[in-house]
Amino acid sequence: MDSAEKVIEAVGVRRRYGDGFEAVRGVSFEVARGELFALLGTNGAGKTSVMELLEGLARPSGGAVRVLGLDPHGERARVRPRTGVMLQEGGFAPDLTVAQTVRMWAGCVSGARPGHEVLEQLGLARRGGVRVGQLSGGERRRLDLALALLGRPEALFLDEPTTGLDTQGRYDTWELLRQLRAAGTTVLLTTHYLEEAEALADRLAVLHRGRVVACGTTAEVTGARPARIGFGLPTGWHLGDLPPLPELAVLAHEERGGRVLLHTDRLQFTLSVLLRWADERTVALDRLEARTASLEEAFLAIAGTADAGTADGAGR
Repeated sequence: MDSAEKVIEAVGVRRRYGDGFEAVRGVSFEVARGELFALLGTNGAGKTSVMELLEGLARPSGGAVRVLGLDPHGERARVRPRTGVMLQEGGFAPDLTVAQTVRMWAGCVSGARPGHEVLEQLGLARRGGVRVGQLSGGERRRLDLALALLGRPEALFLDEPTTGLDTQGRYDTWELLRQLRAAGTTVLLTTHYLEEAEALADRLAVLHRGRVVACGTTAEVTGARPARIGFGLPTGWHLGDLPPLPELAVLAHEERGGRVLLHTDRLQFTLSVLLRWADERTVALDRLEARTASLEEAFLAIAGTADAGTADGAGR
């Protein structure tokens, strides 16, 4: 990636806390201009610790971070006006109204957008007179995001942005993030919702115990996992009637509740042979389903493999 296109960069980053615990252990990745990048990981993997370093809230114990070509901690005064940050919890004054909170925040932001504009964008325009303490959890998350967007940020850091939102609220937020990306905003987010990363991210990194254990597009991360073909056989037909499994390029198989589940790393070939066999014998494959591995399956496998090869202590 050309250096001019690197909006966010972490190189061999480490973060050690006062008790000697090392939460981040040599993390490296980069995010291009206009890209939406997701950080995934189990609890204690180091996601929030990495985000705080990139947001300039702390200095790395080792390695280097850059945001818009600058040191976000040492050159915070230059970086902060060009970035938006949404923490896991905003910590707003509960007695202020939504509109008052936005006005107060706008006074601290360079080139702030009109408050009513960003509240409209986040579906909070009619809640301007409501005290923050009376908002639902989902509404407070939308207010968090509204404040992060006040300064028209070039780079946006979102820590668990859709936690507490209902299904419609989550989809609305996804659409807003797509619009921001299309307009050129660079977005780095953490999320526990794997379907969120799968739906939004151009690329992603999986963190486990403070290290990056996988990085790339969703297709690259899931591509190493076998695809699945599932179907039911009619009465009188059995698994042994299928072509020999090695000929089908099947790596493993299961039978669950009358359904056959085949695992293969050659999905198109295996499906073609299976369908040709069924057609020649006029066998109807009930509820036939074929799909590549999901991000959830890849994530669980990656975390399990990393655990098996890790001898040191667990993260926080």
